[in-house]
Amino acid sequence: MAPVRNVLRGLLGSVIGIVVIGALATVVFAVAIFVVSTGAGLAGYDPSADFVVLSAALVVVAVILTGGFTPRLSNPASDESGDGDAFDDRTYN
Repeated sequence: MAPVRNVLRGLLGSVIGIVVIGALATVVFAVAIFVVSTGAGLAGYDPSADFVVLSAALVVVAVILTGGFTPRLSNPASDESGDGDAFDDRTYN
């Protein structure tokens, strides 16, 4: 019975994690839409909703990719060694 309980506990943890990440992604996307729409309004443009959503999606994708491709910024513990050989380039993994 213990292995089944461990599997169910892991499954529940995964489901909770997916729900939390989905909710955070939705909030970040809504903020990006607000920023793009407000920025376009301040610049004197009146874009359609399609272009606002497309621009917000591109901004969010760029932020996600930038966070994944900068290991020195997202993992500052690797700089403590002092040598240049400890650089962990996650783009090639």
